[in-house]
Amino acid sequence: MHQEDAVRLDRRTMLRTSGAGALVGGPFAGFAAMPAAAARPGGTWAPELVPTRDRRDGKVRLHLPPGFSYRSFHDTEEPVVLDDGTVLPGRHDGMGAFPGRKGTTVLVRNHEIPVADATEPFGPARSYDEGTAGGGTTTVRVTGDGRVLSSFTSLSGTIMNCSGGIMPWGSWVTCEETVNGPDVGPDFTGTPNTGLQKPHGYVFEVPAGGRSKARPVRGAGRFAHEAVSFDPKRGSLYLTEDNFGFASGFYRYTPRRNPMKCGYLDDEGVLEMLAVKGRPNLHLEGHQRRGATYDVRWVRIDEPDFLFDHVPGQPAPTTNDEALVFVGDQGRAKGAASFSRLEGQVYDRGVVYFTSTEGGGAPEPGTANPEGYGNGFGQVWGYDTRRQTLTCVFQSPDQSVLDFPDNVTTSRRGTLVVCEDSSGDNYLRGLSPKGRLWDIALNRLTSGTTDEDRFADEFAGSTFSTDGRTLFVNIQAAAGMTFAIWGPWGRIGV
Repeated sequence: MHQEDAVRLDRRTMLRTSGAGALVGGPFAGFAAMPAAAARPGGTWAPELVPTRDRRDGKVRLHLPPGFSYRSFHDTEEPVVLDDGTVLPGRHDGMGAFPGRKGTTVLVRNHEIPVADATEPFGPARSYDEGTAGGGTTTVRVTGDGRVLSSFTSLSGTIMNCSGGIMPWGSWVTCEETVNGPDVGPDFTGTPNTGLQKPHGYVFEVPAGGRSKARPVRGAGRFAHEAVSFDPKRGSLYLTEDNFGFASGFYRYTPRRNPMKCGYLDDEGVLEMLAVKGRPNLHLEGHQRRGATYDVRWVRIDEPDFLFDHVPGQPAPTTNDEALVFVGDQGRAKGAASFSRLEGQVYDRGVVYFTSTEGGGAPEPGTANPEGYGNGFGQVWGYDTRRQTLTCVFQSPDQSVLDFPDNVTTSRRGTLVVCEDSSGDNYLRGLSPKGRLWDIALNRLTSGTTDEDRFADEFAGSTFSTDGRTLFVNIQAAAGMTFAIWGPWGRIGV
């Protein structure tokens, strides 16, 4: 999710060619071979989207392909109270789907609440931080057509829970997109951190259908986390960083114990950051040739967790900007590569796909830009965990094609489903293994209280039910909501 709404500028449109590696084969061959015309939505292949009524109340909130249906739920334009008495917070964000009883789906859903919007944790669950930490996760059991059966708070006392990832042993790992804490100064909102009791900027494990122990995995680093995915064959957790005004990194955390055997992420592993062999400090946020591929090496982060000197209850002398780059600068000192705002990711058949929201334009001259690090309209990258190669599988030439890609998931057929984070119209896009990009859904929300359009509210948290029949997705806004979408996915190539 965008980290600094208040300071985001209009898209910078300069696109410039930079050097890249050899063109790709293997699992990315379809993407690399994609003709330019096929990248544009709309064409004869793409399904037309039509106004579709919500099964909840008959109101049109989405445009979908013919034959598709949806139901919205947990719409916080009006107060929603969960089974445990929690008043549901908004900012529905990253989300994971797990199998539930009798064919139902269990959703673990993030709520990206900043310090500026919180006075205390929500819900009755055990909180990580009892101070002004209003983020966390809620868990919902639903039917395939979006009927809510049960719901409760599963983690509280965290901040800015952005995205995360589904773990194959049956947990959701939620990520804090912040480094706020009593030991650092205010973030971009200017809100003091003196109300916090613990440091933030970690990942937390939430068991599907249960409540989290609210323990951070400190070994996986303290930085502006966005999303994670896990490679079950090699036992590593991959992590994206969304550092708005600075270069972002792509990380790998290898726990000491294999989670596929012990059933949890331990705190005793090794954190590393991606670098390109033979090309130290390469600016991968810059424009890439189609299918550009790089051989990868990993550099160790010696101090992944940190706590700065401070006096409790007093403003901290360390600035938020200093804390934001503490981990990444360690990797860059060893040659780690720079990206622009890495956001959603997903593991699928040996490849970790992840998005770079503002990548693909002119490369930045350094590692900092307060107006937003990155000059493009977005990239989709793929890391082949066996070959240890990194490929730019898609790069948007302009905002009419793909505008700020964010959360991403895959269907059973291997199609990527990409959420847009645009300031204009927001789409769900399909990106096929053959390299075609097309529209899946269009946000056509209007406010129930003012009747103003909410077309700029972004999609987030896309995730399929385990049977592949229902796509669940959120609207990430102060008045958040969740959609269940179903229909003939195969007919539209998803």
